[in-house]
Amino acid sequence: MPLEGAARIVSELTSRGYNAEREAVTKIASAENPPAVLDRVVDELPADALVVRTTHVDAVLTAATHPSTATDPDRPSEPLDSKQGAARNGTPSSASTGVETANTHDSAGDSPVETGGSHIDREVDLSKRSLEIAGDMTGQSTGTGAYEDFVSVFRDRLDRLGGKLRGRVNHRPATAIQSMPGGSEAGMVGLVNDIRSTASGHWLIELEDATGTFPWLVMKDREFADLVDQLLCDEVLAMEGTLSDDAGIAFVDSLYFPDVPRTHEPSTADRHVQAALISDVHVGSQEFMADAWNAFADWLHTEQAQHVEYLLLAGDMVEGVGVYPDQDDELDIVDIYEQYEAFNEHLKRVPGDLDIVMIPGNHDAVRLAEPQPGFDETLRDIMSAHDPQIVSNPSMVTVEGVSVLMYHGVSLDEVIAELPEEKASYEDPHKAMYQLLKKRHVAPQFGGHTRLAPEEKDYLVMDEVPDIFHTGHVHKLGFGKYHNVLAINSGCWQAQTEFQKSVNIDPDSGYAPIVDLDTLDVTVQKFS
Repeated sequence: MPLEGAARIVSELTSRGYNAEREAVTKIASAENPPAVLDRVVDELPADALVVRTTHVDAVLTAATHPSTATDPDRPSEPLDSKQGAARNGTPSSASTGVETANTHDSAGDSPVETGGSHIDREVDLSKRSLEIAGDMTGQSTGTGAYEDFVSVFRDRLDRLGGKLRGRVNHRPATAIQSMPGGSEAGMVGLVNDIRSTASGHWLIELEDATGTFPWLVMKDREFADLVDQLLCDEVLAMEGTLSDDAGIAFVDSLYFPDVPRTHEPSTADRHVQAALISDVHVGSQEFMADAWNAFADWLHTEQAQHVEYLLLAGDMVEGVGVYPDQDDELDIVDIYEQYEAFNEHLKRVPGDLDIVMIPGNHDAVRLAEPQPGFDETLRDIMSAHDPQIVSNPSMVTVEGVSVLMYHGVSLDEVIAELPEEKASYEDPHKAMYQLLKKRHVAPQFGGHTRLAPEEKDYLVMDEVPDIFHTGHVHKLGFGKYHNVLAINSGCWQAQTEFQKSVNIDPDSGYAPIVDLDTLDVTVQKFS
């Protein structure tokens, strides 16, 4: 079967064990005889090449105009060399069809996995795709840990989130309120500095701004008193109320979060296209579910998945080393670089025409403090299958007009620990995500379990409302909508470890949420 279009070329190169630069694929597809050019390019690649680059294609195309130095590039296409593909990635290719044949064995030689569907030659129009990244702070880190860095990050947070609140109250700085007479109406926007209950069961909340602090009293019988249970230190809040007679405190009449507007209307794609949202693969763990991953990768090659054109991975590609006590006893691969090499082999199994975006997580080989820059060049070179875009945690990814806020999700542990169970729990992780959307910050509380890096800018603020909020980390599957924002926690690809048993975590493993980008509807595919 002749090669027709860029998608077929990507699939063909993948079956032979190669990745390719986009421009290289475009040039092959534009040639007079794409199958012949592709064969010649592969034949003339250096022995150690893993990526077909534009220079390789240019050399073949140039040689085609000089018959004395090269054979005719318009010769009939030769059968595919299945031995060549098998030698590169264990995936033989089909000489009769030119379509990638699925490798249903993992790198350790496990038994085949039934996928329930036959493989097809995916027909994808790459020209219709669009993918943009915003908020990637990789290479932008300036924090040194100095006191001034902490001041800068909190001032930036207050300025940006406070700007969303100052129009809702008659805002006055803390020092100005301190000089107002008793009985005056007052409003303030600030960071939550302290939360404590009084002997009478009321709540005293101390707000802080750039000028100082001021105490606000929430009476226990007010209709909004239950909102106090949802507060975290260091989040930005607005309050208004009446000063006491001595002007030493203000009685709260209303409080406001930055929040997502109830009128928010999400954007959608203008064609039927889907994205797979996954996280927490944990290659290298003895509990990594290779069979489930292989079934997922094989499913992506079927007709049922023909509209899945994007794969978004929200961190923890590998199990890592030394992440928790006695982890070495649960590792199948003890070298961190070998873990990433194994992950890359598993990534090769998915269709080569997918656009892939990855962010790091707390098990990955990057700094633990958030925001986490994307992987260094060594790891990027290792994880090169299908040329993924690797960005920081968090980052905003806009896919065909649909904005997806990708955040690994370490702060969810803190939200779940601090807030009432009906508002945040491991069984319903998306509800904890609702709280972050309400606060318009992915990790508001400083000094708790979540490690935060002070920078000149607070990269964890949600300036823009995302259409989709995608997290992982807690190994639980959950999704729902908050003010029309789709929140998804995507589960994991790791069975329960001994450590998880010790802390009573029962993971949701082997699930892949699939989002229709034209409707924001979600279906969940189960592979375990």
